[in-house]
Amino acid sequence: MTLRKFAGLGALLSIVMPSLAMAADEVAAPVLNSGDTAWMLTATALVLFMTIPGLALFYGGMVRSKNILSVMMQCFAITGLISILWVVYGYSIAFDTTGMEQGVVNFNSFFGGMGKAFLAGVTPASITGPAALFPEAVFITFQMTFAIITPALIVGAFAERMKFSAMLIFMAIWFTLVYAPIAHMVWSGNGGLMWDWGVLDFAGGTVVHINAGVAGLVACIVLGKRKGFPTTPMAPHNLGYTLIGAAMLWIGWFGFNAGSAAAANGTAGMAMLVTQIATAAAALGWMFAEWITHGKPSALGIASGVVAGLVAITPAAGTVGPMGALVIGLVAGVICFFCATSLKRKLGYDDSLDAFGVHGIGGIVGAILTGVFAAPALGGFGTVTDIAAQVWIQCKGVGFTVIYTAIVTYIILKVLDMVMGLRVTEEEEAVGLDLAQHNERGYNL
Repeated sequence: MTLRKFAGLGALLSIVMPSLAMAADEVAAPVLNSGDTAWMLTATALVLFMTIPGLALFYGGMVRSKNILSVMMQCFAITGLISILWVVYGYSIAFDTTGMEQGVVNFNSFFGGMGKAFLAGVTPASITGPAALFPEAVFITFQMTFAIITPALIVGAFAERMKFSAMLIFMAIWFTLVYAPIAHMVWSGNGGLMWDWGVLDFAGGTVVHINAGVAGLVACIVLGKRKGFPTTPMAPHNLGYTLIGAAMLWIGWFGFNAGSAAAANGTAGMAMLVTQIATAAAALGWMFAEWITHGKPSALGIASGVVAGLVAITPAAGTVGPMGALVIGLVAGVICFFCATSLKRKLGYDDSLDAFGVHGIGGIVGAILTGVFAAPALGGFGTVTDIAAQVWIQCKGVGFTVIYTAIVTYIILKVLDMVMGLRVTEEEEAVGLDLAQHNERGYNL
C-alpha cells in the first residue's frame, strides 16, 4: 500500500476497544507503544504551535498596525471554535468509516458517519495506529490541530476587512461542509472518494493547503478589495513578528509532516529530512527570484519562500526522497513568488497576505510533483511505477478539491452576506479592526 496519510488511515481507524477484546487464543490484545505515543504527543503540540503563536505572529506582522489584534484574535478564536466542533461532530465526519466500501461510491465516500459524534466510545484505553500503537485520544487531538490551522490560513486572504461575527459563522460552516468532507475523502481509507482514486497526500497538500488557499481566493474576491487597494501603501507594520512567526511555522512543521508517519520510525525521519531540504530550497528560490526581478532580496520574501516550501513538501513528505524534495522546494519557491506578485497584480484580486499565492499555488505544485518524485525510479519511496498515471491521479485530486472548495465556499459566503453582511463599514475599516471590532489597540499612540 502506498504511504499516504499515516501510511494507511484505514488501518489507523480500526479502533480496538477494551469491550471488544477477544480471547487470547483468537486475537492478541493490542499493545501501546510508549515511543510512538511520546512522538505523537510531541508532534501534536508542534502542530498547534504552528497556529498559536506561529501563524498569529506571521500574519499579525504583515497587516497594518491598526489590525494586528484582529488577525491574532481570529487565529485564537478559530482555535477554540474548531476544537469544540471537532469533538462534537468533525472527527466523526472526517474519520468514521460507517457505510464505506472500497470501489463503491456512495454518500459515505464523501461524508463520514456520526458513529464518533461527541467522541462516543473514546476512553483512555482506546488505542489506534497502523498496529494499534498509541491512544486514540492522541490521534483525535493530532487531527484536531490540522483542522484548526486550515481555516486559520484563510484569514490571510481577507485580513483587514471582514466582520468578526461573520468570520466565526463562516468558519464553522466551512469547516463542516468543506474541511471535514475533504479530509474524509482523502484520508479515511478504503471507500473514501480520493483515497480510492489513489491520490497521494501524506500530510495535507489537498486537505489543508489547496483547500484553504482556494477558499481564501474566493473569500477575498467576494468581499472585495480593501479601501484604497492597490494605490494606497499597505506595507507590513512589523516584519520582525513575521520572521518570528515563519520560524515557528518551520519548526512546527516537523510535527505536521514527520508526525503524519504516526510512529517514531524511518518514515518519520525521512519526512523530517525532506521537509528541511524543500523548505531551504524554496526560501532560496524565492529569495533569488525576487533579487533578480526587483534588484534586492527582502525579509518578507524569504519568509514567504519558507512557507511555500513547507506547503509544497507536505503532500510528498512520506514518499519522496531528498533530491525530489530539493526540486519540489525550488520549483515551489519560484512559482509561488511569481504568483504572489506578478499574477496577483495582473488579475487584480486583493489577497491581503497571499494565502492563495503561497498555500493554494504551493499546495498544487506539491501535490502534482508528488506524483513524479514518489516514484522509486526518481529516488522516491512510494509504489509509483507509472509516473504519468500517478500525475493524472494527482491532477484529478487537485481539480476536484479546487472545484468543490470554490463552489461551496462561494455559496456559504454569498448566503452569509445576504443574511448578515460580511464586511465592516468603510469607517470601521479606516479606524482599524482592532478598535472597531474589539475596542482595543495593538499599538501605543
